[in-house]
Amino acid sequence: MFDTLGNTMRVPELRRRILLTILLLCLCRIGVYIPVPGVNLEALKALFERFEGGSAQPLMNFVNIFSGGALQHCAVFGLGVMPYISASIIFQLLVQVVPSLKKIQEEGESGRKKIHQYTRYATVLLCFFQGSMMIRSLRGIGGDMGADIFPDFGFGMMVMAGLLLTAGSLLLMWIGEQIDEYGIGNGISLIIMTNIVARLPAAVEMLYGKSRFTLTPSADEIGILKIGFLLASFVFVVFAIIYITQGQRRIPFQQAKQMRGRRVYGGLKHYLPIQVNAANVIPIIFAQSLLMFPWGGAKVLEGATRPDGAMASGLLHGLAVAVVDALTPATFVYTLIYVALIFFFCYFWTAITFNPTDMAKNLQEHGSFIPGIRPGKRTAEYLERVMTRITLPGAASLALIAIVPSIMGRAMGLPWLVTEFFGGTSILIAVGVALDLVKKVEAQLLVRNYEGFTRGTRRRF
Repeated sequence: MFDTLGNTMRVPELRRRILLTILLLCLCRIGVYIPVPGVNLEALKALFERFEGGSAQPLMNFVNIFSGGALQHCAVFGLGVMPYISASIIFQLLVQVVPSLKKIQEEGESGRKKIHQYTRYATVLLCFFQGSMMIRSLRGIGGDMGADIFPDFGFGMMVMAGLLLTAGSLLLMWIGEQIDEYGIGNGISLIIMTNIVARLPAAVEMLYGKSRFTLTPSADEIGILKIGFLLASFVFVVFAIIYITQGQRRIPFQQAKQMRGRRVYGGLKHYLPIQVNAANVIPIIFAQSLLMFPWGGAKVLEGATRPDGAMASGLLHGLAVAVVDALTPATFVYTLIYVALIFFFCYFWTAITFNPTDMAKNLQEHGSFIPGIRPGKRTAEYLERVMTRITLPGAASLALIAIVPSIMGRAMGLPWLVTEFFGGTSILIAVGVALDLVKKVEAQLLVRNYEGFTRGTRRRF
């Protein structure tokens, strides 16, 4: 491995790309510590300390971890790249259901550039809306808890803060595009992974504060046996994620033989790889985002109504309290709905992105066929049946990894920030991006006849 890392530094172009990528990622971390003007940092810090262990803590940590801790500093990079990710997902769905957008995408490179331009416009709108709402929500939550986060709050300040947060997200989007063009790896994914990994020292510090290196720790401490179990669990979860991410169902297909003059062409056998987890981490993001809306709405309704008010107000308050209790993360009802939504979005996203009819048509047009299956409609039905069956274990494994944090948190009394690195969205994204980065470095090395991370025959440059 160290020889391979040394090889990456021996190639001038690859070394330049890696160093530029590291420099741009360091620039992303600087904006995490530049607060929005007018924020009371002491009050904001006190607010997050009061959130610790509360029902809203997992929700706040979910937003904070994707911004690399920028939310707790109310920094200009507080929104991260999630608005751009949301806009990209929205347009990926719209392209499949809106005929005019699908026609634009089919125009080739120019069509993809138009879709990307529309995605940028949508990102600006989402950034400004989410930035303004974030500032308003932090002020409202702080006011309810006696923390004056924005002493000079007004309409002008909210607009100014929304514009600053929008500019921060757009700068991150531009940095991601520069990494795509001049660096190595997917820029947006690397920014998200950097923000996730940046929270690891805080999680280790929190875990170290609860650890006692003895065999008989107290009830609220973690002994040597639990520390060993946590390390083994981390290795197992990472291995399971790699196994699922790399897992494929290979469907063999064969090219038809063709006579051209006196020569026979074709007849070769190939494989059509189908991912076990074709949707990757998107179902978890969709499920968590969808559960945030009823929880947040019920929380607002709970604060706006009174249990001892009129009958209607009392009923609404009771309903809001019931919804908040049911949809609080790590509860049984929340976990049950969470798992069901992950299964639903796995099949939904796979149905949107995987088109067996077009795939069967392409095979037929290129003179290829699956042995034992008739070309055309029968091939499309076979591919759809295989994809439906292979999605079931992928969705089940994804749901299991997603609920690991809540299970370990309840069983061992660990904070959410610690357990998130043993499963869930964070570790899925980090491992997936790391695998993609290794593949791209491997490709760059093999092009120059260097041995990559996958061991094989060494060849000289």
